[in-house]
Amino acid sequence: MTALRRYPVLLALVVGALFMVLPFVVVALNAVKSPGEYAEHGPLSLPHGLYLDGLKDFWARVDFGRKLLNSVLISGSVAAGAAVLSVLNAYAIGIGRIRGRTWVLAFFVLANTLPQEALVYPVYYLSKQAGLYDTRLSVIIVFTVIQAAFGTYLLSSVLGRFPREIIEAARIDGANRWQVLWRIVVPVSRPTIGVLIVFFFIWTWNEFLLPLVMLISNDNQTVSVALGVLQGQRLMDATMTNAAALLGVLPAIVFFLLFQRTLTRGIAVGAVK
Repeated sequence: MTALRRYPVLLALVVGALFMVLPFVVVALNAVKSPGEYAEHGPLSLPHGLYLDGLKDFWARVDFGRKLLNSVLISGSVAAGAAVLSVLNAYAIGIGRIRGRTWVLAFFVLANTLPQEALVYPVYYLSKQAGLYDTRLSVIIVFTVIQAAFGTYLLSSVLGRFPREIIEAARIDGANRWQVLWRIVVPVSRPTIGVLIVFFFIWTWNEFLLPLVMLISNDNQTVSVALGVLQGQRLMDATMTNAAALLGVLPAIVFFLLFQRTLTRGIAVGAVK
């Protein structure tokens, strides 16, 4: 405590971390309580044992395994596709120096500021016309474009300061544009690309509005949609609600922890640059 008093910034970080972790801890504790124990002792009490029926009932009720597979497939595909598209766009804008570069970047910034509510009807109409409505591919395409807009803007700023001497030396050695991109630019920018992939995956995993509108079949719905629809029907008690929240957020946390080194390394490299 003495050390924390001497370093107010450290104290603020500790308090902030506690406030971020505390809701997850409360949800996890209530997910393994019985409804009677929750009603008797309240949400802040410690469980006297492991009551797993809430988790099992929710898993069976929403067919959580299929929803989990859909979310992983959609989020992973968007993360990979948006990263590739961002690299190609940023290479053309940042290193290729295409004409109207400022206006192109302004367009991508504008795409990031548009609320998803404004995209619901156009996306719904176009997917209907293309025969892609109520398919996972439609959601993958939409979110790949949305996430790539942010990735293009960020990578364009990074590649705009890429050392021109390295590129010129590679071209003197006979490397073409594709070789310069995949053998020089991508390896050097790998930490930044890794950060984007992590963010793209988590952002897509947490999306609710567009998947709710675009995926109406039970077999195609994602985890976030399943949680929202089932809670809206008021079919769950407090214990099952916490079990649903725990199962919904746990995969994203696991993904974040697995790629924590990638995220930390990418941020550190960006700070050094």
